[in-house]
Amino acid sequence: MFKKIGLLREGKTPPDRRVPLTPKQCREAMLQGIDMAVQRSPVRAYTDAEYTALDVRVTEDLTDRELLIGIKEVPLDMLMADKAYLFFSHTIKQQPYNAALLHTVLERRITLIDHELLTAPNGKRVLAFGKWAGVVGAYNGLRAWEIAQGKKITLRPAHECHDRIEMDQHLDEFPIPKDLRIVLTGTGRVGHGAMETLDRAGLTKVSPEEFLNKSFDGPVYTVLGSSDLYVRADGQTFDRDAFHADPRGHRAEFLPFAKRAHIYIACHFWDARGPKILTADDLREPGVGLKVVADISCDIDGPIDSTLRASTIADPFFGYDIATGEECAVGAPGSITVMSVDNLPAELPRDSSKSFGQDLMSNVMPHLTGNDGEGMIERATIAKGGRLTEHYTYLANYAAGGAV
Repeated sequence: MFKKIGLLREGKTPPDRRVPLTPKQCREAMLQGIDMAVQRSPVRAYTDAEYTALDVRVTEDLTDRELLIGIKEVPLDMLMADKAYLFFSHTIKQQPYNAALLHTVLERRITLIDHELLTAPNGKRVLAFGKWAGVVGAYNGLRAWEIAQGKKITLRPAHECHDRIEMDQHLDEFPIPKDLRIVLTGTGRVGHGAMETLDRAGLTKVSPEEFLNKSFDGPVYTVLGSSDLYVRADGQTFDRDAFHADPRGHRAEFLPFAKRAHIYIACHFWDARGPKILTADDLREPGVGLKVVADISCDIDGPIDSTLRASTIADPFFGYDIATGEECAVGAPGSITVMSVDNLPAELPRDSSKSFGQDLMSNVMPHLTGNDGEGMIERATIAKGGRLTEHYTYLANYAAGGAV
């Protein structure tokens, strides 16, 4: 299929420092016979010099490339007609802010392949940054805890660390309170990433039952899967498969955990048909001791009422006034501290890029450059030759509305 591949300079503002392939991974691809080129970038976590040191060609001009790979959405003025692109387009849910992107893709006869849609035959995604959202999100939750206690922040922001090794060094020095209790929802990639950070920080994992009923002589956390968190509204036995197929007719029983925990770290996947997890009324309940909500999932108008908006890497925290349900200053009386950054993996761009690139090389590159017998690339292709492909024709009206 594609033999001439280029890595795009990320063009969104603020700039994303992640890359699809590291210098070593580009070199590996070249040794496999792939012609690689990298567009110059002053902000990339892996510098131009690191690529050239491994004889990877760095250039401004990618017009000779067949396939252009990036991370975030490509600005319209960077989209070249009749080329193939692979990046996270954020169009399949008809996100209003990207309608113009899909319209332009069709207008310029671009082949659009989406990282999010690359799946194995069993439907499981083969590329994701989720683990790194969890790693950094839990770290930010501990930073928020220091702020909520009115203490000087000892943990350096993750995005100011060179890599995870440096971030973990700060975790090793973190004076974690012996009575700290944390509840986490979600057991997928994001949740496991968060657990790695909590384990490194010195917390002990306990069962949900122990968390609610025992006393501890050190900091602990618990993890709630769907069967721990939800019950059927009709009182019948909870069925996990049925819940994930359709979460209607269920309710969350999170309040007992909110009364025991100091920090809530949200790593779950949420279906818009599903019930609320933590409501404004819950936060006003007597005995609720939460001081921090680190919402890594960051579903606005979703299951956690204190997630009023997405925060940013540069300004990750805001206050939530429990009485009014409105945003307030961080640390204000009667408030909790909320962390809801929606692009957390970008805080550790070297580590998250390396992990992503490894999966791209092993799981996707053989299909991009050779035989796509399993149909992986075909399934992930949204548009080709000015038309939406079969599975994505439902986006026609959405794309038409993006004319600029």
